[in-house]
Amino acid sequence: MRAEDYPFEISPLSQEDGGGYLITFPDLPGCMSDGETPEEAIHNGFDAARAWIETAKEFGDTIPQPGYAIRSGVVAQLPRSLQQRLAERAKAEGVEVGTLVTVYLAEGLARYEVSLEAST
Repeated sequence: MRAEDYPFEISPLSQEDGGGYLITFPDLPGCMSDGETPEEAIHNGFDAARAWIETAKEFGDTIPQPGYAIRSGVVAQLPRSLQQRLAERAKAEGVEVGTLVTVYLAEGLARYEVSLEAST
C-alpha cells in the first residue's frame, strides 16, 4: 500500500495549539501530522502514513485497505490535486476543508433540484 492512496482530513489548528494545519488519516488509526501550510501538512502527513504502514508491517499488524471511513460523516478518497485545490480555497475562505466541501455539495444539490423542477 502507498501512503498517497489513503484519504485524509486536514483542518486548521488554533493559535493556542500552535497554528498551522493538522492532517489525519481515518483509515490509519492514530496516524497524524501537521505543518505550517496545508501543503506542508500533506507532505508531512504522507511521511507519517508511510511510517505507520512500515511499522505495522514490522509488527505484523493488519494494514487497512485505503478507502472510505465513516467518522461523523463520510470521508471520500479524492485525487491529491483536488485535495490541494480544496485546501487552498478553504484557507482563502478562512474555513475548514470539510465545511467548504459541505457548502459546495449543498449548493450543487440545490442547483440540481432546481433544474429537475424546471424540467417537469
